[in-house]
Amino acid sequence: VMFFFDIFWVFISPLFFHESVMVRVATGGGTGEAVPMLLRVPAFGDPFGNDRLLGFGDIALPGLLVSYLRRHDLISRRTLSQGYFLPALVGYFVGLNFTIAALCIMRMGQPALLYLVPCTLGTTLVLASRRGEAQLLWDGLPAKEGLIANGDHEDGPSHNKALVDSGFGHPPL
Repeated sequence: VMFFFDIFWVFISPLFFHESVMVRVATGGGTGEAVPMLLRVPAFGDPFGNDRLLGFGDIALPGLLVSYLRRHDLISRRTLSQGYFLPALVGYFVGLNFTIAALCIMRMGQPALLYLVPCTLGTTLVLASRRGEAQLLWDGLPAKEGLIANGDHEDGPSHNKALVDSGFGHPPL
């Protein structure tokens, strides 16, 4: 939902309001005030001395996914090279680079989530699908080789109950 929200307020709102509402609000709307949830990154080499703006949502929302993936990797006892965290973190970095490139090419505000969502969530979904773990990832259950089709581990239903009791899973349906 935030993906489409971001795109609407940056690209489509000028059709209704004659300017990008998101850019106007983020830059303070001529009041001299700035939104407190905004990172200003200096644009080196910009003859006009403008800053690149990165909103809090562009950090927090992908950050929630990346932190969830780190937690999933930990409960699945996976290393960085085997898990989901590192690919999502690299995807976030690549998405930010796409955003900066789009800013430079188009010379106008960009909805960062337009680039961050495909690079983080897209990478995660492709990787989970290839591993056959998309449902486990969605359910928040650890990915283990010993998982049996009905949701119980080789250790038996008590192991699954321990996961539920610890808050790392939910009871099988």
